Amino acid sequence: MSEHTVTICWIRRDPDFVHGRYSREHSWRFDGGITVPASPALSSVPPPYSNPAAVDPEEAFVASVSSCHMLTFLSLASKQGLIVDRYEDRAVGHMTKNQRGVPWVSSIQLDPQIAFGGERQPTPDQVAALHHSAHDQCFIAASIRTEVTVGRVAHA
Repeated sequence: MSEHTVTICWIRRDPDFVHGRYSREHSWRFDGGITVPASPALSSVPPPYSNPAAVDPEEAFVASVSSCHMLTFLSLASKQGLIVDRYEDRAVGHMTKNQRGVPWVSSIQLDPQIAFGGERQPTPDQVAALHHSAHDQCFIAASIRTEVTVGRVAHA
Protein backbone atom coordinates (compact mmCIF):
# COMPACT_ATOMS: atom_id res chain seq x y z
CA MET A 1 0.00 0.00 0.00
CA SER A 2 2.67 2.53 1.00
CA GLU A 3 6.16 2.91 2.40
CA HIS A 4 7.44 5.31 5.05
CA THR A 5 11.16 6.04 5.19
CA VAL A 6 13.24 7.48 8.00
CA THR A 7 17.03 7.74 7.98
CA ILE A 8 18.69 7.32 11.37
CA CYS A 9 22.24 8.65 11.60
CA TRP A 10 24.76 8.36 14.45
CA ILE A 11 28.42 9.39 14.17
CA ARG A 12 31.08 8.55 16.73
CA ARG A 13 32.61 11.72 18.17
CA ASP A 14 34.23 10.29 21.29
CA PRO A 15 37.48 8.30 21.41
CA ASP A 16 36.42 6.02 24.30
CA PHE A 17 33.74 4.02 22.48
CA VAL A 18 34.68 0.55 23.78
CA HIS A 19 34.29 1.69 27.40
CA GLY A 20 30.79 3.02 26.79
CA ARG A 21 31.82 6.66 27.13
CA TYR A 22 30.30 7.98 23.95
CA SER A 23 27.37 10.18 23.03
CA ARG A 24 24.22 8.41 21.93
CA GLU A 25 22.90 11.57 20.25
CA HIS A 26 21.79 10.96 16.70
CA SER A 27 19.32 12.32 14.15
CA TRP A 28 16.13 11.17 12.49
CA ARG A 29 15.74 12.45 8.93
CA PHE A 30 12.23 12.00 7.59
CA ASP A 31 11.32 11.60 3.93
CA GLY A 32 9.57 14.99 3.97
CA GLY A 33 12.87 16.74 4.75
CA ILE A 34 12.65 17.40 8.51
CA THR A 35 15.58 16.34 10.69
CA VAL A 36 14.91 15.76 14.39
CA PRO A 37 17.63 15.53 17.04
CA ALA A 38 17.27 12.26 18.93
CA SER A 39 18.83 10.70 21.99
CA PRO A 40 18.06 7.92 24.44
CA ALA A 41 15.76 8.62 27.37
CA LEU A 42 17.55 9.95 30.44
CA SER A 43 16.22 6.96 32.35
CA SER A 44 18.26 4.72 30.03
CA VAL A 45 21.44 6.73 29.49
CA PRO A 46 22.38 9.72 31.67
CA PRO A 47 24.02 12.91 30.38
CA PRO A 48 26.57 13.64 29.03
CA TYR A 49 25.96 10.57 26.86
CA SER A 50 22.37 11.61 26.16
CA ASN A 51 20.69 14.93 25.45
CA PRO A 52 17.55 15.80 27.43
CA ALA A 53 16.53 18.36 24.76
CA ALA A 54 16.32 15.71 22.02
CA VAL A 55 13.43 13.35 21.31
CA ASP A 56 13.88 9.84 22.65
CA PRO A 57 12.42 6.72 20.97
CA GLU A 58 9.93 6.11 23.78
CA GLU A 59 8.54 9.66 23.46
CA ALA A 60 8.34 9.25 19.68
CA PHE A 61 6.43 5.99 20.09
CA VAL A 62 3.91 7.61 22.43
CA ALA A 63 3.61 10.60 20.08
CA SER A 64 2.98 8.29 17.12
CA VAL A 65 0.15 6.51 18.92
CA SER A 66 -1.41 9.79 20.08
CA SER A 67 -1.05 11.48 16.69
CA CYS A 68 -2.55 8.53 14.79
CA HIS A 69 -5.46 8.34 17.21
CA MET A 70 -6.10 12.08 16.85
CA LEU A 71 -5.93 12.07 13.05
CA THR A 72 -8.33 9.12 12.89
CA PHE A 73 -10.67 10.76 15.43
CA LEU A 74 -10.72 14.02 13.39
CA SER A 75 -11.50 12.14 10.19
CA LEU A 76 -14.35 10.23 11.81
CA ALA A 77 -15.77 13.36 13.47
CA SER A 78 -15.69 15.21 10.16
CA LYS A 79 -17.52 12.37 8.40
CA GLN A 80 -20.22 12.55 11.09
CA GLY A 81 -20.69 16.28 10.50
CA LEU A 82 -19.08 17.29 13.78
CA ILE A 83 -16.82 20.33 13.92
CA VAL A 84 -13.66 20.00 16.02
CA ASP A 85 -12.08 23.35 16.92
CA ARG A 86 -9.24 22.03 19.07
CA TYR A 87 -7.80 18.67 20.05
CA GLU A 88 -5.00 18.50 22.59
CA ASP A 89 -3.67 15.31 24.14
CA ARG A 90 -1.17 14.87 26.94
CA ALA A 91 -0.24 11.26 26.26
CA VAL A 92 1.84 9.26 28.75
CA GLY A 93 3.68 6.01 28.06
CA HIS A 94 4.40 3.65 30.93
CA MET A 95 7.40 1.36 30.89
CA THR A 96 7.41 -1.92 32.78
CA LYS A 97 9.35 -5.16 32.42
CA ASN A 98 7.92 -8.03 30.43
CA GLN A 99 8.00 -11.71 31.41
CA ARG A 100 11.68 -11.95 30.41
CA GLY A 101 12.61 -8.86 32.44
CA VAL A 102 13.04 -6.65 29.35
CA PRO A 103 11.68 -3.09 29.65
CA TRP A 104 8.91 -2.17 27.22
CA VAL A 105 6.22 0.47 26.79
CA SER A 106 3.40 -1.66 28.17
CA SER A 107 0.69 0.98 28.21
CA ILE A 108 -0.10 4.40 26.82
CA GLN A 109 -2.64 6.70 28.43
CA LEU A 110 -4.24 9.20 26.06
CA ASP A 111 -6.01 12.14 27.67
CA PRO A 112 -7.48 14.17 24.81
CA GLN A 113 -9.20 17.46 25.55
CA ILE A 114 -11.49 18.29 22.65
CA ALA A 115 -13.40 21.46 21.88
CA PHE A 116 -16.26 21.08 19.42
CA GLY A 117 -17.62 24.03 17.45
CA GLY A 118 -20.89 24.62 15.69
CA GLU A 119 -24.42 23.99 16.86
CA ARG A 120 -24.22 20.19 16.85
CA GLN A 121 -22.47 19.11 20.03
CA PRO A 122 -21.82 15.39 20.56
CA THR A 123 -22.92 13.62 23.71
CA PRO A 124 -20.30 11.98 25.94
CA ASP A 125 -21.43 8.59 24.59
CA GLN A 126 -20.92 9.77 21.00
CA VAL A 127 -17.42 11.03 21.86
CA ALA A 128 -16.60 7.69 23.52
CA ALA A 129 -17.84 5.85 20.41
CA LEU A 130 -15.65 8.08 18.22
CA HIS A 131 -12.63 7.26 20.38
CA HIS A 132 -13.41 3.55 20.19
CA SER A 133 -13.69 3.70 16.39
CA ALA A 134 -10.55 5.84 16.16
CA HIS A 135 -8.62 3.23 18.13
CA ASP A 136 -9.95 0.41 15.95
CA GLN A 137 -9.01 2.23 12.73
CA CYS A 138 -5.66 3.77 13.78
CA PHE A 139 -2.80 2.26 11.74
CA ILE A 140 -0.33 2.53 14.62
CA ALA A 141 -2.66 1.05 17.25
CA ALA A 142 -3.32 -1.87 14.90
CA SER A 143 0.45 -2.46 14.72
CA ILE A 144 1.29 -2.71 18.43
CA ARG A 145 0.59 -4.90 21.46
CA THR A 146 0.83 -2.02 23.94
CA GLU A 147 -2.43 -1.37 25.81
CA VAL A 148 -3.86 2.04 24.89
CA THR A 149 -6.40 3.78 27.10
CA VAL A 150 -8.38 6.89 26.25
CA GLY A 151 -9.48 8.61 29.42
CA ARG A 152 -10.49 5.58 31.49
CA VAL A 153 -11.41 3.26 28.62
CA ALA A 154 -8.86 0.54 27.76
CA HIS A 155 -8.31 -0.70 24.20
CA ALA A 156 -6.18 -3.74 23.43
